[in-house]
Amino acid sequence: MSKNIKKITITKPDDWHVHLRDNFILNRVINYTGQFYKRAIIMPNLYNPIVDCKKSIAYRDRILKSMKFNCKFQPLMTCYLTESTSIKELERGFYEKIFIAAKLYPIRSTTNSNKGIKKIDNVYFILKRMEEIGMPLLIHGEETDLNIDIYDRESKFIENTLKPLRLKFPKLKIVLEHITTKEAIDYIKENDPFYLSATITPHHLMFNRNDMLIHGIKPYFYCSPILKRKNHQIALRQAIARGDKHFFLGSDTAPHLDHHKINKTGQAGIFNAPSSLLAYITVFEEMNALNQFESFCSKNGPKFYNMPINKEKITFVRKPFKVIKKIQIGNNIIIPFLSGQTLNWSVYI
Repeated sequence: MSKNIKKITITKPDDWHVHLRDNFILNRVINYTGQFYKRAIIMPNLYNPIVDCKKSIAYRDRILKSMKFNCKFQPLMTCYLTESTSIKELERGFYEKIFIAAKLYPIRSTTNSNKGIKKIDNVYFILKRMEEIGMPLLIHGEETDLNIDIYDRESKFIENTLKPLRLKFPKLKIVLEHITTKEAIDYIKENDPFYLSATITPHHLMFNRNDMLIHGIKPYFYCSPILKRKNHQIALRQAIARGDKHFFLGSDTAPHLDHHKINKTGQAGIFNAPSSLLAYITVFEEMNALNQFESFCSKNGPKFYNMPINKEKITFVRKPFKVIKKIQIGNNIIIPFLSGQTLNWSVYI
């Protein structure tokens, strides 16, 4: 497909990795995701994490209450895995469709992960049961040992933790979230996409660590996992351009109030919901791979999760779209990904 294409219609996408936060932030950001995506997997790492069915149901209700009345959007909830997670509670949540999956955060790996997993062996008894019932495990794949360089955390996690885990539980369905490295691409491609797949964010496709660090530090590019070298960015882009079924859309949109981003210890996270879908189509066009766009956005994810592909359609037109500069929340603001920039595509609504 060439750059002469003026209009593209695809199956409406799903976002398989979304942070919505809660309360006043949730109320302000939710409709950006609901506008572009039919379904989204909601991450459970709130300040008070979603560790049981009761909390999940209540959080889902708050999300739906925050939506615009005419928005047909389905939040897919996840359970925050801890070393004391009840197998009975996890099973109930999965069988009653309260949870679509469980999320594993290595302790102190990212925002609100202080109740995460200290040692993977400590939850083997839970993972065994998840393997038996076919419940997917979503992993923030980084080692947190402070002796490991931050740029090596993902590759070391694959070598030290993920490979032994998969030898122990070969039929456990796993999504390695927001991958950032060539090592992740190479390892995932070697495995059956029914059991191991990965999400890729728009910011890791569009930028690398030079973009974040040259000509001044760009705090709005700071995320976890951190942007890597250009060769890793190229590996991610080549994987989606080839149409590999292991990989699908997961924006990892993660809003933070601006004074939490611009701070002595600025928080990691990129709020890309207003622009994520248009960022993805920009990358596919740059890679001359618009013919693979629909599979990545709309088909590979549902196939992994054994869910129906959406029936609704969404249309993109070649028309300039200017990304909103900021989102006002009372006296606070959130700065979105690609703030104020003009993209070549718009969504026809």
